[in-house]
Amino acid sequence: MVFVIIHDTIQALGLKYIFKNYFNISITHVHPSLMHTIIDNESSIYITTPHLLHENNDFFQSKKNQTVIITQAPTTDPMSINLHHEECDIIQQISSILESIGTTSQKPSDRLSQREIEVLKLIAMGYINKEIAHKLSISFNTVLTHRKNISSKLGIKSVSGLGIYAVMNGYISEPNLKR
Repeated sequence: MVFVIIHDTIQALGLKYIFKNYFNISITHVHPSLMHTIIDNESSIYITTPHLLHENNDFFQSKKNQTVIITQAPTTDPMSINLHHEECDIIQQISSILESIGTTSQKPSDRLSQREIEVLKLIAMGYINKEIAHKLSISFNTVLTHRKNISSKLGIKSVSGLGIYAVMNGYISEPNLKR
C-alpha cells in the first residue's frame, strides 16, 4: 500500500493518477492530521514532504527505507520525486523508487474483496456494525471480521480514515458521508 501524507490534495490526486495508470497501484491520500490512523506495514510506502517528515520524525524514523520525499528542487536523492518535472520524468523517478524498494504491483492480499468494499462503503456512510449486518444479511461477527480485514489491508484504523479512503478511491461520493 502506498500512503501519500501531504496537505496538497491536487498533488495527491496527481500522484494517485500516475500510480494507478502507470503502475496499477492504488494509493491512499492521508491528511497529516490522520497519520496516527495508519497501521504500520513493512511493505507500505510513505510519500511526504520534507516539512512533514521533519515535523513527524517519530512516525517516519522506523520507516526510513520506505519513505519517499516530494521535492520542488533538483536533488540526487534516489528516494525523492521532483513534482516540477515533466510527467514522463516523474514516472521514471517513481519506477526507480519502486524497483529499489522491490514493489512493482499491489499484492493480491492487499486488494479488497467485493464484500469488503460493500462493508467499507457502509462504514464510510456512518452505519454501525449491527446495521451493516442487517443491510447485507450477514452476521454481526462476519461484519467484525470484514472490518478487521479491511483495516489490516488498508492500514487504516479509524472510521474517519476509512471514510476518507472510500471517497478518495471513488467507492462513495462525499455527500454520502454521514456528518
